[in-house]
Amino acid sequence: MESAGLKPEGVVLRGGFVVAMDAFRTAAPRDIHLGTDGRITAVLPPRTPVPGASDVDVVGLTVVPGLVQAHLHLCQTLFRGLGEARPLLRWLRERIWPLEGAHDRESMRASADLGIHELLRGGTTSVLDMGSVHHADALFESARDAGIRYVGGKAMMDAGDGVPETLLETTNDSIRESDRLRDRWEGAASGRLRHAWCPRFVLSCTTEALRAVADRSRATGGVIHTHASEQPDEAAIVRAAHGAPNIATLARLGITGARAVLAHGVWPEDDEVALLARDGTHIVHCPSSNLKLGSGVAPVRRYLDTGVSVALGADGAACSNALDAWGEMRLAHLLASLVGGPGSVSAEEVFALATLGGARALGLEGHVGAIAPGMQADLVAVASDGAHQSGGGDPYVRLVHATTARDVRSVWVGGRQVVADGMVVTLDEDTVTHEADAARARVAARAGVPLA
Repeated sequence: MESAGLKPEGVVLRGGFVVAMDAFRTAAPRDIHLGTDGRITAVLPPRTPVPGASDVDVVGLTVVPGLVQAHLHLCQTLFRGLGEARPLLRWLRERIWPLEGAHDRESMRASADLGIHELLRGGTTSVLDMGSVHHADALFESARDAGIRYVGGKAMMDAGDGVPETLLETTNDSIRESDRLRDRWEGAASGRLRHAWCPRFVLSCTTEALRAVADRSRATGGVIHTHASEQPDEAAIVRAAHGAPNIATLARLGITGARAVLAHGVWPEDDEVALLARDGTHIVHCPSSNLKLGSGVAPVRRYLDTGVSVALGADGAACSNALDAWGEMRLAHLLASLVGGPGSVSAEEVFALATLGGARALGLEGHVGAIAPGMQADLVAVASDGAHQSGGGDPYVRLVHATTARDVRSVWVGGRQVVADGMVVTLDEDTVTHEADAARARVAARAGVPLA
């Protein structure tokens, strides 16, 4: 927590209604004492004196844990609207891979800045991100400077049909660059930045690369971030090539367990659900992306009932069009009702996907995802008095269905305020959008992709 201007005992957020996601599921008026170490010192009854601390007024606001998105592609933020009306494999081969391959370091930084501005403005404080093959340092640099909590790495792509020369790499180069990124960025920015191994998916990686990732994750404790069972066509190709379904193939190669995070999981086979639960492997539900690409709806209720750890993510702006955790929560709840009937998944369970579930997937359980003493002071204060929020009932329903990114007023990451009065203070919006517009035009021209 930055100490400039703070009194020795930190600050106290006073007057808010706190939805803590703690062990007691506290949802009540509380004050929150933030220490100068960037952690929560205490959650207090209203108006409890804290000698030596500064007071910050959050009267009329609801304070929640910082939201966690466990599957993003910040490298694709520039590509919003450029890959419409295509299913997954065509979308990748015809649009996304050529565009990613046309990135340079400057455009990658512009893409990350644009995405992180949107994320922080909407109350997302922690992310698990998959970069592209090249220029991943720019993603870490953007996260470092903007103040978001970031876990990520380069996409690994040493095989695959339709992969352009601008992305296809040798196995040794892919592993070597991933190793370098870990050496450079793991634990940077006082631990706020962490590295993840990011083999893109089974269809773009050799078994040698996947096994190397599994070995390194076991040795280092590092997170593995990949895609699995997103669409039936993908799953069928994996089964034909490897003689086993997608998730089972990954598990056979060692990509399984509490360090493994599989995005999507829309089409698991029955025995794979049990496999995920047994090993503690995480699934990331990406409802907007799965609807936009026509992939289907992940079986969230079945996952939860079986004991699978589930998190939430917006995927990339090229397939979700918005990096909005509130929108993903609302869609997740609505889709659960469509699939299993009203109430089959509660609003509280959905809110947990975006907080506690995300923390588990990122390997940050016990550090983020809840408001409790000793946790990182990653907090979001949202307005709760708008006409669109007026009503009674369950506070989780109001958060999931009536709260939007526009209602976010203040955001703290590790006790540092990164959004104040609805404005991101670590990134200038005009500069970010201007640089993104210029970079998008350059990248699209190099890739031969029309902007309109």
